[in-house]
Amino acid sequence: MDARYKKVRKILIQVLFLNLAVSFAKIIYGSLTNTLSMQSDGYHSLFDGVSNIVGLIGIQAASKPPDAEHPYGHRKFETMASVFIAVLLMFAGFNIVNSALHRFGTGIMPEVTTFSFLVMVGTMTINYMVTTYEHNNGVKLQSEVLIADSMHTRSDIYVSLSVILGLIAIKAGLPVLDPIIAIIISGIIIYTGIRIIMKSSSVLCDTSQLNAEEIHSVVCAVDGVIDCHNIRTRGTAGHIYIDLHVEVHPTMPTLKSHDIADTVEYELKQHFEGVQDVIIHIEPTSLEPAS
Repeated sequence: MDARYKKVRKILIQVLFLNLAVSFAKIIYGSLTNTLSMQSDGYHSLFDGVSNIVGLIGIQAASKPPDAEHPYGHRKFETMASVFIAVLLMFAGFNIVNSALHRFGTGIMPEVTTFSFLVMVGTMTINYMVTTYEHNNGVKLQSEVLIADSMHTRSDIYVSLSVILGLIAIKAGLPVLDPIIAIIISGIIIYTGIRIIMKSSSVLCDTSQLNAEEIHSVVCAVDGVIDCHNIRTRGTAGHIYIDLHVEVHPTMPTLKSHDIADTVEYELKQHFEGVQDVIIHIEPTSLEPAS
């Protein structure tokens, strides 16, 4: 496992323990006080912990070097892990909706204490520190799992704010707002899951990663290149593959055209961060005058 994956794994393990501590605090106290919105927020945080475990499994698989069956490496396992995190997130959201709808007919009165507010403010502060730390490292390490997981944890902050508003409403004599806020929370959770799936699916479907016109300009600036076309890019941030056709003079020696291909590859890797490999097809340009 290389240094990047080791750093990602270390961050996920740290975040896992913090998420578990936050979730148990909210679930236990929410159950003691019959506060559905707090319990829902706790289960949301618990799924943060589950997503950390999924991320760890994905990182372990993605860190394997290329082999005969996977010549491009295993990095997409990291993307697949982020999709699974999103699915878990949406599952949690739908479960919260079901619990909230059931609460409407029970007439259960939540109990709100000063400690209820302390639990929510304390856990929200931890969530803010966790999501900032995880997102910053996700961008730095160009890790889809860390970024997806930080989005998951960030939704906890909005959820906790909603719960605090619900606690205030309950204290003011409006207990019906407890399940209503739980439904709002579930909407945030489901929306977050959809965002993660949309971002990850673009990688799995090999969506273009770089601007073709910018690549064209870089390549055509290389001495000896007449034109280029069929430019394609794919991969993930920090792990991009480029393939293209480069036109050279039809009488150019093979050795010279090979040198030009090496220069093109070098220039592309210098200009675009994260380019791992460039496949170049050299072909002779047409000398026929344009009609």
